[in-house]
Amino acid sequence: MMEGHATSEGTLRYSERFAKLREAGHFRQRAELRAASDLWFPTIGLGTYLGDPDDASDQMYEQSIETALRHGINLLDTAINYRHQRSERNIGAALGRLVEAGEIFRDEVVVCSKAGFLAFDGAVPSDPSEYFVREYVKPGIFKRSDLAGRMHCMTPAYLENQLERSRRNLGLATIDVYYIHNPESQLADLTAEEFRGRLTAAFEAMEKAVASGKIRWYGIASWNAFRVPESEQGFLSLEECVRAAEHAGGKHHHFGFVQLPFSLAMPEAHAATVQNSRKEYVSLFEVAARHGIAVIGSASLYQGQLAQNLPVSIQQRIGMKTDAQRALQFARSAPGLVAALVGMGRSSHVLENIHVAEVSPMAADKWKGLFTV
Repeated sequence: MMEGHATSEGTLRYSERFAKLREAGHFRQRAELRAASDLWFPTIGLGTYLGDPDDASDQMYEQSIETALRHGINLLDTAINYRHQRSERNIGAALGRLVEAGEIFRDEVVVCSKAGFLAFDGAVPSDPSEYFVREYVKPGIFKRSDLAGRMHCMTPAYLENQLERSRRNLGLATIDVYYIHNPESQLADLTAEEFRGRLTAAFEAMEKAVASGKIRWYGIASWNAFRVPESEQGFLSLEECVRAAEHAGGKHHHFGFVQLPFSLAMPEAHAATVQNSRKEYVSLFEVAARHGIAVIGSASLYQGQLAQNLPVSIQQRIGMKTDAQRALQFARSAPGLVAALVGMGRSSHVLENIHVAEVSPMAADKWKGLFTV
């Protein structure tokens, strides 16, 4: 497997190859972060969730990843269950080719993956239950009682198994960021105390993976957890997650990232004061800032639904040429966001998004003014 990981020197070197993007503010260093504070992050990252699990989509994804890396997008996001492990393998193949050709160096690219949901291997098997029994239950990787909703597991043994598979799929000795994927999925089946125990044990497994050099940092990738009120079943307190990380790894723990949807359609990370921190209710962005947690936005185009028919008032205030570009400009300009992820299954998607990166993010006052529209 390819050795190394993203570094300050590498990401800076990468950014300096794109003078126009760098001048426009596409690459930023976030000194306030507790993890990866020395890396130069792009404001736009490539996501790999959507698409069919077939050879044609594999080919298009690999072309898109190569196009992204050649044009100024060096944040790649995936998960082991995306397209039945194919998306991880697409990143591994594309990155491997460019590194072998000398076009890219490993230390220039931030690679992120996730584990938690059960994942098939390349395609849905004829007997899914038999597959999971053979692959996981019989070898003792998890018990049926470890599952939540018959689809989610975050025991240490399972996460360790998935991490090894992710490293092989990606061809990387070290993954830069490894997320626990939608842990709130467990809350339907567990008491709050049971959940805290499982989350702490998962964080202990992640700290062990950091110590062994298999990952650099870890985090939580969520859908509802940090956006909804605490009265809802899927709610998670970021403060409690930080306490679990401190229990697992002490004050110098490696819990440094949170991923959640952020878009014109889902702006709660900024707009909803649902997180209780220091005896006051504030937004997720505010709590994350207090703890130096990097926030990565997903679903920037709301799975394509924001790519058309935006209100004229929004179009005029944001500018840009297309609604897709406007939605992406909104997400990447959020003051509390490190980067906005966009699914890019075609090279044409990459090139359209690069046009956004060539424009400076919106000024904070102008961006916040959108919430009065």
